[in-house]
Amino acid sequence: MRKIFLAFFLLCLFNFGFSQTKPTLTNSPETIRNLSTEDTLSRGSTRSTSNEKIKNLDAKIEQYLIISAERDTTIVDTSLTIQRYYKFNYLRRDNFGLMPFNNVGRSYNSLNYDFESTKLMPQFGARARHFNYMEIEDINYYDVPTPLTELYFKTAFEQGQQVDAFFTVNTSRQLNFSLAYKGLRSLGKYQHALTSTGNFRFTTSYKTKNKRYIANAHIVMQDLLNEENGGLIDSNIEFFESGAPEFRDRAVLAVNFENAENILEGKRFHLDHQYHITKPQDSSANNLNIRHIMSLEDKFFEYRQTKANEYFGTAFIQNNIKERVTLEDFYSQLQLNYNDVTLGSFQVNVGYDNYNYGYDKVVRLINQDIPNRLKGDVVTVGGKYKKQFGKFLLKGELQANVSGDFDGNYFLAQASYPITKGINLSAKINHSSRMPNYNQLLYQSSYRNYNWSNNFKNLETQKLEFKISAPKIANITVDATTINNYTYFKKNKDSNLVKPFQNDKTINYIKVKLSREFKLGKFALDNTIMYQKVDDDNAVLNVPELVTRNTLYYSDYLFKKALFLQTGVTFNYFSKYHMNAYDPLLAEFYVQTNQEYGGFPRFDFFINARVQQARIYLKAEHFNAAWTGYDFYSAPNYPYRDFVIRFGLVWNFFL
Repeated sequence: MRKIFLAFFLLCLFNFGFSQTKPTLTNSPETIRNLSTEDTLSRGSTRSTSNEKIKNLDAKIEQYLIISAERDTTIVDTSLTIQRYYKFNYLRRDNFGLMPFNNVGRSYNSLNYDFESTKLMPQFGARARHFNYMEIEDINYYDVPTPLTELYFKTAFEQGQQVDAFFTVNTSRQLNFSLAYKGLRSLGKYQHALTSTGNFRFTTSYKTKNKRYIANAHIVMQDLLNEENGGLIDSNIEFFESGAPEFRDRAVLAVNFENAENILEGKRFHLDHQYHITKPQDSSANNLNIRHIMSLEDKFFEYRQTKANEYFGTAFIQNNIKERVTLEDFYSQLQLNYNDVTLGSFQVNVGYDNYNYGYDKVVRLINQDIPNRLKGDVVTVGGKYKKQFGKFLLKGELQANVSGDFDGNYFLAQASYPITKGINLSAKINHSSRMPNYNQLLYQSSYRNYNWSNNFKNLETQKLEFKISAPKIANITVDATTINNYTYFKKNKDSNLVKPFQNDKTINYIKVKLSREFKLGKFALDNTIMYQKVDDDNAVLNVPELVTRNTLYYSDYLFKKALFLQTGVTFNYFSKYHMNAYDPLLAEFYVQTNQEYGGFPRFDFFINARVQQARIYLKAEHFNAAWTGYDFYSAPNYPYRDFVIRFGLVWNFFL
């Protein structure tokens, strides 16, 4: 099946590449259907505020289009704003609510959770390694009048750097290609903490001249490697927290082991194409089309260790541990979409998922046999609806598994209404039921404790969200979530080693997030504050009650407006709580309730500048580290970063 799919995929690309005409730059740009506040070129930005002309006089900045997986369109943005500054990081998106580890390219501890879900299948494990794993929704497509390049560079920690290079070109008004590669290598400040990652992306978009047939396709190949050390040994915690000069060189601090690494690799072939049965018109006309989406993804997670360590308990073998878990997943969905001017937009769909997760052997324990595979087929059916009633917008969608070993369903409804100009009110309700992640259902390891096969119930969540968008007043989001059968990792009381468990109590989780920027002349104060409360009898979902980020900065033009400058200080803080610990063998976070972490301030000083399409960033991270106490951690036994100065740039080239 995989060979058939790959042959079809390559045949489609071959057909797209021939029978094309030369590009013309004088054509007017396509209608931009949804101008959001996300710049999908760098995985999150603001709408372009630049009025610049490109070197080719026939092309304008507004013609450089970015199309998301859901066919929403934005334009390339070369502006310098505080929101762009927040996204100048390894993930290329705002990481508010995430606590980075000490070396770039490692994991992030989550300070908040979003349980809204439209996924019906279990997720692959090693979730701590997936922050930089690009999913289908992270890949964008392009339509540009002239070739476009974006170069991203930022320094790392000791002997390394991070880059993200992107290039796209239209060979005609019908055909676009893009190539991108994001790479990182960073040694880190602590022993055995090297990171080395790569994300390769290739996309192509094609449409016929009459626009009745549209196709988007991509190939993504990713490898994310981390050396693992288990964090500082307990006896060295006091040396770190003492702040003594002899321990400022973090390489002298002892770690739990220096002979292990894990790697997450994946490759995906994806095709999304659509044919309009009736000739596409503007939004005032009825329309009928068929859309087909298919995707083939192979991924694996591997843990390697030259010699067993008692950190994970007893092992079956003592040397050259190498354990790999794989997932092969083929997905295909067929949609029938109908848009009626009076009744609204309708969609019905049917999907098919073939999955194969597991290992190459069966493990026999004294009282249990651990199987090696979870494999099968799942058939889904679903639908969507969208209708504009005057100013009132209503959306709804639902989907359910109707055949196969995994039960699952979800329902999502959204409504929005603009109260006045600049103030929008929206509400959303989501119900989801799906199986826990694959590695919570089945896991094998050379370490005796890390072997299990569980028959867990479906994770069920209900979320209600209200949002007020009023930039001149405040953007406020309130959501309340109820969670049943929550599945988590925690140390077993008997063995004191990590295993998966399922909660037998209902969890109630409330989150309120407020953002507001105040401006006075050339000064501004940008604020994002989040309050959280959890009602959980078993204390398995732990979050800080308060998370805040506040930035005071100054902006102005210099040198006859040839340079735009922003400089200021950012304050980050979260209150103390039982922060999750990290397990390097699973690449998962697990619940701990022995000690609270947090309550330490982080101050960053920055100078950002923009010259034409180049944005230059200079940042003094955590400059208060030496005088507010060495009690800063990303996870238990994993200290956060010391004071460091880093710089980088993002540069667009329009040819």
